[in-house]
Amino acid sequence: MQPILEMRGITKTFPGVKALTDVNLSVMPGEIHAVVGENGAGKSTLMKVLSGVYPHGSYDGQIFFDGTERKFASIADSENTGVIIIHQELALVPLLSIAENIFLGHETAKNGVIDWFEAFRRTKDLLGKVGLHEHPNTLITNLGTGKQQLVEIAKALNKSVKLLILDEPTSSLNETDSNALLALLQEFRAQGISSILITHKLNEVMKVADRITVIRDGRTVDTLDTKTAKVDEDRIIKAMVGRELTDRYPPRHAKVLNPIFEVKNWNAYHPLHADRQMIKDVNFHVCKGEVVGIAGLMGAGRTELAMSIFGRAYGQKISGEVLLHGKPIDVSTIPKAMDAGLAYATEDRKTYGLVLIDHIKHNVTLANLEGVAARGVVDDLEELSVANKYRQDLKIRCSSVYQTTVNLSGGNQQKVVLSKWLFSGPEVLILDEPTRGIDVGAKYEIYGIINQLAEAGKAVIVISSEMPELLGISDRIYVMNDGRLVAEMPAKEASQEKIMRAIMKSWED
Repeated sequence: MQPILEMRGITKTFPGVKALTDVNLSVMPGEIHAVVGENGAGKSTLMKVLSGVYPHGSYDGQIFFDGTERKFASIADSENTGVIIIHQELALVPLLSIAENIFLGHETAKNGVIDWFEAFRRTKDLLGKVGLHEHPNTLITNLGTGKQQLVEIAKALNKSVKLLILDEPTSSLNETDSNALLALLQEFRAQGISSILITHKLNEVMKVADRITVIRDGRTVDTLDTKTAKVDEDRIIKAMVGRELTDRYPPRHAKVLNPIFEVKNWNAYHPLHADRQMIKDVNFHVCKGEVVGIAGLMGAGRTELAMSIFGRAYGQKISGEVLLHGKPIDVSTIPKAMDAGLAYATEDRKTYGLVLIDHIKHNVTLANLEGVAARGVVDDLEELSVANKYRQDLKIRCSSVYQTTVNLSGGNQQKVVLSKWLFSGPEVLILDEPTRGIDVGAKYEIYGIINQLAEAGKAVIVISSEMPELLGISDRIYVMNDGRLVAEMPAKEASQEKIMRAIMKSWED
């Protein structure tokens, strides 16, 4: 059988950086092919070459699709051939309907007038193929992330997809939605549609991939066939990072002292629907030098809790008390919360955590400009010194601190976010999904930073959807469901089963 796709000797260079060097990739018809590697390894760059984002002539090497050499000049060129890419940041217009999004740029029209009857009919057919039962008139903004992913796939099916590329499709999905998406890929495989899956979740790779290509430092280092060879996560990790990773989590030597941060009787209501209570009588504390995890399913209210505490960035009719060192503090605005000693690293680093079009130096000092200013004027040399210090301390991989943040890998972007908040000098650091979309090697480095913060006496709160992560890095875990804290347990006594049992029991109660 001939491959549907062959990429031969792909080399891509940016000014001063060689992103890809002689990369080879082949995909068979009806195959789910996983592409894995550390952040910055070149996975997304390779897919941008394939999909025409980087047009022919801007790279060296050849692309063969359906047995013919292709020289894609644009995304439209690759889509017309049947190569469709779905990026991690979904390309949907929130205030347009499902039907309008699916046919945007490919409108069904008669005599220059859109045929809505035909558009709705075809939309229903496409939604049926991806297992979505929403009305075509439903606005995208009213759909959850999992359903938005399915709309993107429906768009791809409308373009007669032959090869579907998914870049981190499950990074923001809960387990149920993730499993549904993977099952859909398996259905496509049965229909002869090929897929390229880029993900850091190796358990998903093991579940659905027929073959796995590993990229490290811009080079193809291995291609593993899951059907003919024994492939496990440890083997993939070794190929990704170039060494054995015997422990997924660095050792914790906790020196938990007295409680320094307390939240009492905390309540918050939805910012738009004043009768909908999101946070309900929450009480918790964090000790000096302690890492506290908050577990829960998607929609449990974890992010809403964190944001409502941090300067009331979320919600209305907020009530309750926040204490630091036993004394009430004012967290009514974000500047006041920061002045009181709080920091919050958002789960959405690209929208809320960074100024992507600006360089690293400015992003690092953004939350504490006074720390690099004299008489109200920013000292450029001092700012450069601070940025270089955090670049070195947190091992941010970049050409210089003048590199634009948007061009960093996800793991390095996350390190810039952490640098920004560390420079603000907080006593309490709230980290919301700190390792989302980050490879295992970079995760280990982030965990190390969290340990260092705790050892320095900070109170650290970690919100994560990955239960093994919370179990591996926390000293104590709170379980949240439906806006309430429903359980508390030492991490040493906790397990995924105990956490799920606590959630189930809260529903029964």
